[in-house]
Amino acid sequence: MPHFAYKGRDRGGRLVEGVLEGADSGAVAGQLSGTGVTPIEITPTRAASGSSPALFGRLREQGIGHTEVLLFCRHMYTLLKSGVPIMGALKGLQGSAENKAFSAVIQGLRENLDSGHELSVCLARHPRVFDPFFVSMVRVGEVTGTLEEIFLRLFNHLEFEKFMRDQVKSAVRYPTFVVGTMALAIVIINIFVIPAFAKVYQGFKAELPAITKGLIGFSNFTVAYWPAMLVAIAAVVFAFRLYVNSSAGRLAWDEFKMKVPVAGPIVLKATLARFARSFALAIRSGVPAVQALTITASTVDNVHVARKIESMREGVERGDSVLRTAVATSIFTPIVLQMVAVGEETGALDDLMSEIADMYQREVEYDLKSLASQIEPILVVCLGVLVLILALGVFLPIWDLGTAALGKK
Repeated sequence: MPHFAYKGRDRGGRLVEGVLEGADSGAVAGQLSGTGVTPIEITPTRAASGSSPALFGRLREQGIGHTEVLLFCRHMYTLLKSGVPIMGALKGLQGSAENKAFSAVIQGLRENLDSGHELSVCLARHPRVFDPFFVSMVRVGEVTGTLEEIFLRLFNHLEFEKFMRDQVKSAVRYPTFVVGTMALAIVIINIFVIPAFAKVYQGFKAELPAITKGLIGFSNFTVAYWPAMLVAIAAVVFAFRLYVNSSAGRLAWDEFKMKVPVAGPIVLKATLARFARSFALAIRSGVPAVQALTITASTVDNVHVARKIESMREGVERGDSVLRTAVATSIFTPIVLQMVAVGEETGALDDLMSEIADMYQREVEYDLKSLASQIEPILVVCLGVLVLILALGVFLPIWDLGTAALGKK
Protein backbone atom coordinates (compact mmCIF):
# COMPACT_ATOMS: atom_id res chain seq x y z
CA MET A 1 0.00 0.00 0.00
CA PRO A 2 1.13 3.60 -0.49
CA HIS A 3 2.51 5.52 2.47
CA PHE A 4 1.24 8.88 3.74
CA ALA A 5 2.94 11.33 6.08
CA TYR A 6 0.46 12.91 8.49
CA LYS A 7 0.26 15.65 11.08
CA GLY A 8 -2.55 15.86 13.59
CA ARG A 9 -3.67 16.72 17.11
CA ASP A 10 -4.48 14.14 19.75
CA ARG A 11 -7.28 14.59 22.29
CA GLY A 12 -4.95 16.61 24.49
CA GLY A 13 -4.18 19.05 21.67
CA ARG A 14 -0.61 17.85 21.25
CA LEU A 15 0.94 17.63 17.77
CA VAL A 16 1.32 14.08 16.47
CA GLU A 17 3.08 13.16 13.23
CA GLY A 18 4.27 10.03 11.50
CA VAL A 19 3.80 7.77 8.48
CA LEU A 20 0.94 5.33 7.86
CA GLU A 21 -0.01 2.91 5.09
CA GLY A 22 -3.42 3.16 3.47
CA ALA A 23 -5.33 2.72 0.22
CA ASP A 24 -5.72 6.51 -0.02
CA SER A 25 -5.64 9.65 2.14
CA GLY A 26 -9.25 9.06 3.21
CA ALA A 27 -8.36 5.65 4.60
CA VAL A 28 -5.45 7.15 6.53
CA ALA A 29 -7.75 9.87 7.92
CA GLY A 30 -10.13 7.14 9.09
CA GLN A 31 -7.28 5.29 10.79
CA LEU A 32 -6.20 8.44 12.59
CA SER A 33 -9.75 9.23 13.70
CA GLY A 34 -10.01 5.73 15.11
CA THR A 35 -6.99 6.40 17.32
CA GLY A 36 -8.35 9.72 18.59
CA VAL A 37 -6.12 11.87 16.37
CA THR A 38 -7.62 14.74 14.35
CA PRO A 39 -5.67 14.94 11.06
CA ILE A 40 -4.35 18.34 10.00
CA GLU A 41 -2.27 17.39 6.97
CA ILE A 42 -1.94 14.13 5.00
CA THR A 43 0.50 13.94 2.09
CA PRO A 44 1.85 11.00 0.05
CA THR A 45 5.41 10.01 0.87
CA ARG A 46 7.89 7.25 0.20
CA ALA A 47 8.25 4.39 2.67
CA ALA A 48 11.99 5.00 2.96
CA SER A 49 11.80 8.74 3.54
CA GLY A 50 12.68 10.27 6.85
CA SER A 51 15.66 11.21 8.94
CA SER A 52 18.39 8.83 9.95
CA PRO A 53 17.04 8.24 13.48
CA ALA A 54 13.63 7.37 12.04
CA LEU A 55 15.24 5.03 9.56
CA PHE A 56 17.25 3.40 12.32
CA GLY A 57 14.07 2.94 14.33
CA ARG A 58 12.31 1.26 11.41
CA LEU A 59 15.25 -1.06 10.81
CA ARG A 60 15.28 -1.92 14.48
CA GLU A 61 11.54 -2.64 14.57
CA GLN A 62 11.87 -5.00 11.60
CA GLY A 63 13.30 -7.55 14.02
CA ILE A 64 9.95 -7.79 15.82
CA GLY A 65 7.81 -10.68 14.66
CA HIS A 66 4.18 -11.66 14.93
CA THR A 67 4.86 -13.83 17.98
CA GLU A 68 6.09 -10.93 20.11
CA VAL A 69 2.88 -8.95 19.55
CA LEU A 70 0.80 -12.08 20.14
CA LEU A 71 2.42 -12.75 23.51
CA PHE A 72 2.22 -9.04 24.37
CA CYS A 73 -1.57 -9.17 24.04
CA ARG A 74 -1.88 -12.31 26.13
CA HIS A 75 0.36 -11.01 28.91
CA MET A 76 -1.35 -7.61 28.95
CA TYR A 77 -4.74 -9.33 29.31
CA THR A 78 -3.50 -11.48 32.19
CA LEU A 79 -1.80 -8.63 34.03
CA LEU A 80 -4.63 -6.11 33.60
CA LYS A 81 -7.23 -8.67 34.64
CA SER A 82 -5.18 -9.33 37.77
CA GLY A 83 -5.39 -5.63 38.68
CA VAL A 84 -1.86 -4.63 37.69
CA PRO A 85 -1.68 -0.98 36.45
CA ILE A 86 -0.68 -0.40 32.84
CA MET A 87 2.67 1.09 33.75
CA GLY A 88 3.47 -1.84 36.01
CA ALA A 89 2.39 -4.32 33.37
CA LEU A 90 4.60 -2.67 30.74
CA LYS A 91 7.54 -2.55 33.14
CA GLY A 92 7.21 -6.27 33.81
CA LEU A 93 6.89 -7.09 30.13
CA GLN A 94 9.93 -4.98 29.28
CA GLY A 95 12.03 -6.83 31.80
CA SER A 96 10.93 -10.26 30.58
CA ALA A 97 11.09 -9.54 26.83
CA GLU A 98 13.73 -11.69 25.12
CA ASN A 99 13.61 -9.61 21.94
CA LYS A 100 15.75 -6.51 22.52
CA ALA A 101 13.98 -4.55 19.78
CA PHE A 102 10.57 -5.24 21.32
CA SER A 103 11.92 -4.35 24.75
CA ALA A 104 12.96 -0.97 23.31
CA VAL A 105 9.45 -0.49 21.90
CA ILE A 106 7.90 -1.17 25.31
CA GLN A 107 10.37 1.31 26.83
CA GLY A 108 9.11 3.89 24.34
CA LEU A 109 5.51 3.13 25.32
CA ARG A 110 6.33 3.70 28.98
CA GLU A 111 8.06 7.00 28.25
CA ASN A 112 5.13 8.24 26.18
CA LEU A 113 2.66 7.19 28.87
CA ASP A 114 4.73 9.10 31.44
CA SER A 115 4.33 12.17 29.22
CA GLY A 116 0.56 11.95 29.58
CA HIS A 117 -0.37 10.28 26.29
CA GLU A 118 -3.01 7.59 26.01
CA LEU A 119 -1.90 4.02 25.32
CA SER A 120 -3.51 4.00 21.86
CA VAL A 121 -1.60 7.15 20.88
CA CYS A 122 1.63 5.60 22.14
CA LEU A 123 0.99 2.44 20.12
CA ALA A 124 0.28 4.50 16.99
CA ARG A 125 3.84 5.83 17.10
CA HIS A 126 5.09 2.30 16.22
CA PRO A 127 3.12 1.53 13.03
CA ARG A 128 5.48 -1.25 11.97
CA VAL A 129 4.73 -3.14 15.18
CA PHE A 130 1.10 -2.20 15.94
CA ASP A 131 -1.08 -1.79 12.85
CA PRO A 132 -4.02 0.68 12.69
CA PHE A 133 -6.54 -2.07 13.49
CA PHE A 134 -4.64 -2.96 16.67
CA VAL A 135 -4.45 0.69 17.70
CA SER A 136 -8.14 1.27 17.01
CA MET A 137 -9.17 -1.72 19.11
CA VAL A 138 -7.05 -0.50 22.02
CA ARG A 139 -8.68 2.93 21.64
CA VAL A 140 -12.12 1.31 21.88
CA GLY A 141 -11.00 -0.52 25.02
CA GLU A 142 -9.85 2.74 26.59
CA VAL A 143 -13.15 4.48 25.84
CA THR A 144 -15.36 1.61 27.01
CA GLY A 145 -13.22 0.60 29.99
CA THR A 146 -12.75 -2.96 28.69
CA LEU A 147 -9.07 -2.79 27.82
CA GLU A 148 -8.24 -6.21 29.23
CA GLU A 149 -11.08 -7.81 27.23
CA ILE A 150 -9.85 -6.07 24.07
CA PHE A 151 -6.36 -7.49 24.57
CA LEU A 152 -7.86 -11.00 24.87
CA ARG A 153 -9.85 -10.51 21.66
CA LEU A 154 -6.75 -9.18 19.91
CA PHE A 155 -4.81 -12.23 21.10
CA ASN A 156 -7.42 -14.57 19.61
CA HIS A 157 -7.48 -12.51 16.41
CA LEU A 158 -3.69 -12.52 16.01
CA GLU A 159 -3.57 -16.23 16.80
CA PHE A 160 -6.07 -16.83 14.00
CA GLU A 161 -3.97 -14.77 11.56
CA LYS A 162 -0.82 -16.66 12.55
CA PHE A 163 -2.62 -19.96 12.00
CA MET A 164 -3.73 -18.89 8.52
CA ARG A 165 -0.23 -17.74 7.56
CA ASP A 166 1.35 -20.97 8.82
CA GLN A 167 -1.17 -23.04 6.87
CA VAL A 168 -0.40 -21.22 3.63
CA LYS A 169 3.37 -21.47 4.18
CA SER A 170 3.19 -25.20 4.88
CA ALA A 171 1.12 -25.73 1.73
CA VAL A 172 3.56 -23.97 -0.61
CA ARG A 173 6.70 -25.40 0.99
CA TYR A 174 6.65 -28.69 -0.94
CA PRO A 175 5.98 -27.21 -4.42
CA THR A 176 8.62 -24.55 -3.81
CA PHE A 177 11.17 -27.20 -2.85
CA VAL A 178 10.40 -29.29 -5.95
CA VAL A 179 10.58 -26.32 -8.33
CA GLY A 180 13.83 -25.13 -6.74
CA THR A 181 15.34 -28.61 -7.03
CA MET A 182 14.35 -28.81 -10.70
CA ALA A 183 15.91 -25.41 -11.40
CA LEU A 184 19.14 -26.45 -9.65
CA ALA A 185 19.22 -29.70 -11.63
CA ILE A 186 18.82 -27.80 -14.91
CA VAL A 187 21.73 -25.53 -14.00
CA ILE A 188 24.01 -28.46 -13.06
CA ILE A 189 23.12 -30.40 -16.21
CA ASN A 190 23.73 -27.41 -18.49
CA ILE A 191 27.07 -26.48 -16.95
CA PHE A 192 28.62 -29.90 -16.24
CA VAL A 193 26.76 -32.80 -17.89
CA ILE A 194 25.89 -31.62 -21.42
CA PRO A 195 29.37 -30.14 -22.15
CA ALA A 196 30.90 -33.56 -21.36
CA PHE A 197 28.54 -35.28 -23.80
CA ALA A 198 29.18 -32.54 -26.40
CA LYS A 199 32.87 -33.46 -26.45
CA VAL A 200 31.96 -37.08 -27.07
CA TYR A 201 29.61 -36.14 -29.90
CA GLN A 202 32.36 -34.10 -31.60
CA GLY A 203 34.32 -37.30 -32.13
CA PHE A 204 31.40 -38.94 -33.95
CA LYS A 205 31.59 -36.40 -36.80
CA ALA A 206 27.93 -37.10 -37.58
CA GLU A 207 24.86 -34.98 -38.02
CA LEU A 208 23.23 -34.48 -34.59
CA PRO A 209 19.46 -34.39 -34.02
CA ALA A 210 17.83 -30.98 -33.69
CA ILE A 211 16.95 -31.51 -30.03
CA THR A 212 20.58 -32.34 -29.24
CA LYS A 213 21.79 -29.26 -31.09
CA GLY A 214 19.34 -27.17 -29.10
CA LEU A 215 20.55 -28.58 -25.77
CA ILE A 216 24.20 -28.08 -26.68
CA GLY A 217 23.53 -24.53 -27.89
CA PHE A 218 21.69 -23.63 -24.70
CA SER A 219 24.45 -25.24 -22.61
CA ASN A 220 27.17 -23.28 -24.48
CA PHE A 221 25.21 -20.07 -23.97
CA THR A 222 24.82 -20.81 -20.24
CA VAL A 223 28.52 -21.57 -19.77
CA ALA A 224 29.62 -18.50 -21.73
CA TYR A 225 27.18 -15.95 -20.33
CA TRP A 226 26.26 -17.20 -16.85
CA PRO A 227 27.57 -14.00 -15.17
CA ALA A 228 25.37 -11.89 -17.44
CA MET A 229 22.43 -14.23 -16.77
CA LEU A 230 22.88 -13.82 -13.00
CA VAL A 231 22.97 -10.03 -13.40
CA ALA A 232 19.85 -10.17 -15.59
CA ILE A 233 17.99 -12.32 -13.07
CA ALA A 234 18.98 -9.99 -10.24
CA ALA A 235 17.85 -6.98 -12.30
CA VAL A 236 14.49 -8.62 -13.03
CA VAL A 237 13.96 -9.45 -9.36
CA PHE A 238 14.89 -5.91 -8.32
CA ALA A 239 12.61 -4.37 -10.96
CA PHE A 240 9.76 -6.66 -9.90
CA ARG A 241 10.15 -5.74 -6.23
CA LEU A 242 10.33 -2.05 -7.17
CA TYR A 243 7.15 -2.39 -9.24
CA VAL A 244 5.30 -4.31 -6.52
CA ASN A 245 6.25 -1.69 -3.94
CA SER A 246 4.55 1.01 -6.03
CA SER A 247 0.83 1.62 -5.52
CA ALA A 248 -0.16 0.58 -9.07
CA GLY A 249 2.16 -2.42 -9.05
CA ARG A 250 0.94 -3.65 -5.67
CA LEU A 251 -2.67 -3.39 -6.83
CA ALA A 252 -1.94 -5.30 -10.05
CA TRP A 253 0.06 -7.98 -8.23
CA ASP A 254 -2.56 -8.52 -5.52
CA GLU A 255 -5.26 -8.77 -8.17
CA PHE A 256 -3.15 -11.21 -10.21
CA LYS A 257 -2.56 -13.49 -7.20
CA MET A 258 -6.29 -14.15 -6.96
CA LYS A 259 -6.47 -15.22 -10.62
CA VAL A 260 -3.72 -17.83 -10.39
CA PRO A 261 -5.16 -21.31 -11.01
CA VAL A 262 -5.51 -23.54 -7.93
CA ALA A 263 -3.78 -21.10 -5.54
CA GLY A 264 -5.83 -17.98 -6.38
CA PRO A 265 -9.12 -19.10 -4.75
CA ILE A 266 -7.23 -20.13 -1.62
CA VAL A 267 -5.60 -16.69 -1.35
CA LEU A 268 -8.99 -15.01 -1.77
CA LYS A 269 -10.65 -17.17 0.88
CA ALA A 270 -7.81 -16.62 3.36
CA THR A 271 -8.00 -12.86 2.75
CA LEU A 272 -11.78 -12.77 3.23
CA ALA A 273 -11.44 -14.87 6.38
CA ARG A 274 -9.12 -12.24 7.85
CA PHE A 275 -11.53 -9.47 6.85
CA ALA A 276 -14.56 -11.23 8.34
CA ARG A 277 -12.75 -11.96 11.61
CA SER A 278 -11.45 -8.39 11.91
CA PHE A 279 -14.83 -6.87 11.04
CA ALA A 280 -16.60 -9.11 13.56
CA LEU A 281 -14.13 -8.14 16.28
CA ALA A 282 -14.55 -4.42 15.54
CA ILE A 283 -18.37 -4.58 15.51
CA ARG A 284 -18.46 -6.69 18.69
CA SER A 285 -16.21 -4.16 20.41
CA GLY A 286 -18.64 -1.32 19.67
CA VAL A 287 -16.95 0.26 16.64
CA PRO A 288 -19.46 1.77 14.15
CA ALA A 289 -19.76 -0.07 10.84
CA VAL A 290 -18.20 2.76 8.79
CA GLN A 291 -15.16 3.03 11.01
CA ALA A 292 -14.93 -0.77 11.30
CA LEU A 293 -14.74 -1.09 7.52
CA THR A 294 -12.06 1.59 7.41
CA ILE A 295 -9.77 -0.01 9.94
CA THR A 296 -10.31 -3.58 8.70
CA ALA A 297 -9.34 -2.58 5.16
CA SER A 298 -5.76 -2.26 6.39
CA THR A 299 -5.69 -5.76 7.92
CA VAL A 300 -6.36 -7.86 4.82
CA ASP A 301 -2.85 -7.33 3.39
CA ASN A 302 -4.24 -7.16 -0.14
CA VAL A 303 -4.73 -3.84 -1.91
CA HIS A 304 -7.33 -5.24 -4.33
CA VAL A 305 -9.57 -6.50 -1.53
CA ALA A 306 -8.84 -3.36 0.52
CA ARG A 307 -10.22 -1.27 -2.36
CA LYS A 308 -13.36 -3.40 -2.34
CA ILE A 309 -13.77 -2.89 1.40
CA GLU A 310 -13.23 0.85 0.97
CA SER A 311 -16.02 0.86 -1.61
CA MET A 312 -18.22 -0.88 0.97
CA ARG A 313 -17.40 1.87 3.47
CA GLU A 314 -18.32 4.55 0.96
CA GLY A 315 -21.63 2.79 0.27
CA VAL A 316 -22.47 2.51 3.98
CA GLU A 317 -21.63 6.20 4.41
CA ARG A 318 -24.19 6.99 1.69
CA GLY A 319 -26.83 5.06 3.62
CA ASP A 320 -26.66 1.68 1.87
CA SER A 321 -26.79 -1.53 3.87
CA VAL A 322 -23.74 -3.71 4.39
CA LEU A 323 -25.45 -6.40 2.31
CA ARG A 324 -25.97 -4.15 -0.72
CA THR A 325 -22.39 -2.87 -0.62
CA ALA A 326 -21.08 -6.44 -0.21
CA VAL A 327 -23.05 -7.55 -3.29
CA ALA A 328 -21.52 -4.70 -5.30
CA THR A 329 -17.97 -5.91 -4.58
CA SER A 330 -18.56 -9.25 -6.36
CA ILE A 331 -16.06 -11.07 -4.13
CA PHE A 332 -18.46 -12.80 -1.72
CA THR A 333 -20.28 -16.05 -2.45
CA PRO A 334 -24.12 -16.19 -2.35
CA ILE A 335 -24.17 -18.14 0.93
CA VAL A 336 -21.99 -15.51 2.58
CA LEU A 337 -24.30 -12.76 1.34
CA GLN A 338 -27.27 -14.65 2.79
CA MET A 339 -25.53 -14.81 6.16
CA VAL A 340 -24.79 -11.07 6.02
CA ALA A 341 -28.48 -10.40 5.25
CA VAL A 342 -29.58 -12.50 8.23
CA GLY A 343 -27.06 -10.77 10.46
CA GLU A 344 -28.33 -7.31 9.53
CA GLU A 345 -31.97 -8.31 9.96
CA THR A 346 -31.41 -9.89 13.40
CA GLY A 347 -28.87 -7.35 14.66
CA ALA A 348 -26.27 -10.08 15.11
CA LEU A 349 -23.91 -9.07 12.31
CA ASP A 350 -20.85 -9.67 14.45
CA ASP A 351 -21.86 -13.28 15.19
CA LEU A 352 -22.65 -13.99 11.54
CA MET A 353 -19.33 -12.46 10.42
CA SER A 354 -17.53 -14.72 12.91
CA GLU A 355 -19.33 -17.70 11.40
CA ILE A 356 -18.32 -16.51 7.92
CA ALA A 357 -14.70 -16.35 9.06
CA ASP A 358 -14.96 -19.87 10.50
CA MET A 359 -16.51 -21.11 7.25
CA TYR A 360 -13.72 -19.56 5.15
CA GLN A 361 -11.15 -20.96 7.55
CA ARG A 362 -12.52 -24.48 7.18
CA GLU A 363 -12.57 -24.12 3.40
CA VAL A 364 -8.97 -22.88 3.37
CA GLU A 365 -7.85 -25.78 5.55
CA TYR A 366 -9.57 -28.27 3.24
CA ASP A 367 -8.18 -26.61 0.10
CA LEU A 368 -4.67 -26.53 1.53
CA LYS A 369 -4.83 -30.22 2.41
CA SER A 370 -5.85 -31.04 -1.17
CA LEU A 371 -3.41 -28.53 -2.69
CA ALA A 372 -0.54 -31.00 -2.77
CA SER A 373 -2.68 -33.58 -4.57
CA GLN A 374 -3.67 -30.94 -7.15
CA ILE A 375 -0.14 -29.66 -7.73
CA GLU A 376 1.63 -33.03 -7.76
CA PRO A 377 0.29 -34.07 -11.21
CA ILE A 378 1.44 -30.73 -12.65
CA LEU A 379 4.90 -31.12 -11.13
CA VAL A 380 5.14 -34.74 -12.29
CA VAL A 381 4.20 -33.78 -15.85
CA CYS A 382 6.76 -30.93 -15.88
CA LEU A 383 9.43 -33.22 -14.45
CA GLY A 384 8.56 -35.92 -16.97
CA VAL A 385 8.80 -33.49 -19.90
CA LEU A 386 12.17 -32.25 -18.62
CA VAL A 387 13.54 -35.78 -18.26
CA LEU A 388 12.18 -36.73 -21.70
CA ILE A 389 13.87 -33.76 -23.39
CA LEU A 390 17.17 -34.47 -21.66
CA ALA A 391 16.99 -38.19 -22.38
CA LEU A 392 16.20 -37.68 -26.06
CA GLY A 393 18.81 -34.97 -26.47
CA VAL A 394 21.58 -36.93 -24.76
CA PHE A 395 20.93 -40.52 -25.84
CA LEU A 396 19.34 -40.11 -29.28
CA PRO A 397 22.71 -39.49 -31.04
CA ILE A 398 24.19 -42.55 -29.32
CA TRP A 399 21.16 -44.60 -30.33
CA ASP A 400 21.42 -43.44 -33.96
CA LEU A 401 25.11 -44.25 -34.13
CA GLY A 402 24.53 -47.65 -32.57
CA THR A 403 21.78 -48.39 -35.06
CA ALA A 404 24.02 -47.30 -37.95
CA ALA A 405 26.87 -49.48 -36.72
CA LEU A 406 24.60 -52.53 -36.48
CA GLY A 407 23.30 -51.83 -39.98
CA LYS A 408 26.82 -51.88 -41.44
CA LYS A 409 27.42 -55.26 -39.95
